[in-house]
Amino acid sequence: MNCPGYLRYVRTAANRIGPVVVFAFGLLTAVLVVLSLPWPVVLDAPVFHYVAWRMSEGDVLYRDIHDLNVPGPYLVHLALLRTLGPGEAAWRAFDLGWLAATAGALGWLAARWGGLAGAGAGLAFAAYHVAGGAWQAGQKDFLMCLLLVAAAIGVVRWLEQRGGAWSLAGAGLALGAAFSFKPLTALFTGALGLLVVVVAVRRRDAAGAARAVGAYVGAAAAVPAALVIWLAVSGGLGPWADITFGYGLPVYAHLGRSAPWLGHRWLGWIPLGLGASGALAAAIQSRRADARHLVAAIGVGWGIVHYIMQGKGAEYHLHPVAAFAGLLAFSIFAPALVTRRPWLTVSVGVALLAALVLVTTKGLEASNAPWMWDEERRVRVLTEDLGRRLSPGDTVQVLDVSDGALHALLRLGVRQPTRYIMDYSFFHEVHRPVVRAMRAEFMAALEAAPPRFIVLMRGAGPGSGYDRITRFPELAELLARRYDGIETRDGYRLYTRRAGT
Repeated sequence: MNCPGYLRYVRTAANRIGPVVVFAFGLLTAVLVVLSLPWPVVLDAPVFHYVAWRMSEGDVLYRDIHDLNVPGPYLVHLALLRTLGPGEAAWRAFDLGWLAATAGALGWLAARWGGLAGAGAGLAFAAYHVAGGAWQAGQKDFLMCLLLVAAAIGVVRWLEQRGGAWSLAGAGLALGAAFSFKPLTALFTGALGLLVVVVAVRRRDAAGAARAVGAYVGAAAAVPAALVIWLAVSGGLGPWADITFGYGLPVYAHLGRSAPWLGHRWLGWIPLGLGASGALAAAIQSRRADARHLVAAIGVGWGIVHYIMQGKGAEYHLHPVAAFAGLLAFSIFAPALVTRRPWLTVSVGVALLAALVLVTTKGLEASNAPWMWDEERRVRVLTEDLGRRLSPGDTVQVLDVSDGALHALLRLGVRQPTRYIMDYSFFHEVHRPVVRAMRAEFMAALEAAPPRFIVLMRGAGPGSGYDRITRFPELAELLARRYDGIETRDGYRLYTRRAGT
């Protein structure tokens, strides 16, 4: 075998595979984005929309609306409702606009490794997000990726001495904002903060180190502090503490936990993980690893911890891993690595092509999934059912998780008589005092201001079905005493209050 000639073949393949991979991801992203344009607003998004609408009507988060999420997502949805509105076109524009900003930030972070690395990192993340289907649009883990990447940019600029304390202040501010979406961001903030402290000490500039660390820590605390003040002034801080420490952490945190490898397609992560590992190894072996590799590696490590600690097995929880793993994987196309490590470049390129095939398969399957159109039809029918019967001032109580009942109330502009927007908390670990107290509060509110209609969604999965009402005897007795079932549709049952009750 002519080894020099064979080596030339490998080098030629290494030079050509990068443009092929990036073009393929670009083509896939364009196709999936076009296919996503008609998507309806489904699952979690209408719930956030409804709570944001209630806030715009004067209700106080946590005091008047019982929910476990931290405030950040609601403020984003509130801003969206006040600008673009709650419609499907507005939601797609928002999701795709946020995606473009995140992909652009990833491209900027990777640009120092060359144009192919920058374009590939952004396009791979875009393809991953849209391939997940309509239910991943606007999810919290996706939204905070823009903030995480912005923070990484600020830290990298300071590490490369192209930005001073202001760069770290920007990074801290972005991480504080990300904390308002998922508190587990504190671990990423701590990891990057430790890196900043180590580098600051090694620079042997005590005053500069103090300024840098102070700017980072102070800015990171700014958004959480502002939210605490806002909740305290509005009257929501005490209820938030009661919900979080009385129910969220001791009860909800361990409900529905699954093995960490469930809920997503691991096959897609095998080639992507191999690609990221190979690119990082190539950079280290070639002595080309830099601050961006280090920060991206920290991001991948934290993303894995973030996914496992949530314990729900939801695929959208892997968005941070996708962002930073893709960033690392496409760093292999930096010109210096292509020249010095052609074998690794070809291997990583093949791994990325394998990931592309799997993402393509998934994306085409999810782009027109029947379940989302079933939910859209269910919401439309429920809206019509209620709309033709409601009178001004009527209230409706829904018993649902995310099957579309709140979406119908949003479209109709109808309030509930209780602060409970979901019913899952009534049917788990009912022996606990906190669950019994929530049941009692719920029943007292229904007795004090009985709604005109009660909507019982059938739901799906464990703990769902119409017969779950039998596990809440007080509610079953109220329905029998005051309400008649007038409609049983595909996915919900509608109860109306009897005259004189």
